[in-house]
Amino acid sequence: MFKGLGAMGDMAKMMKAAKEMQEKYTQMQGDMDSILVVGEAGAGLVKATCTAQGNLKSLDIDPSIFVPSEKEVVEDLIVAAVKDAQQKAADRAAEEMGKLTESLGLPAGMKMPF
Repeated sequence: MFKGLGAMGDMAKMMKAAKEMQEKYTQMQGDMDSILVVGEAGAGLVKATCTAQGNLKSLDIDPSIFVPSEKEVVEDLIVAAVKDAQQKAADRAAEEMGKLTESLGLPAGMKMPF
């Protein structure tokens, strides 16, 4: 299609690659909202579920920890479970981004969006 145009042909290839990258990035961002990760605290007594974007979706608290004198412990476990889930979400998002950049032939560790 752009044969014989030299640098303009290369520019067209670059623009096409950039558009493809943008489309894949947009799709990946949408997919991140459907990927769920679970963080735990207190040996699984408190579980927090987040999307790969880090949005908290649900909490699961074992009823055995509902002792009035242990209120502060329960609160700490909830915070720890949410932080664990959010860290797992960030790790999963980075993993998905790595897959995207690799599929596009970009260098490992390249940060997107630019």
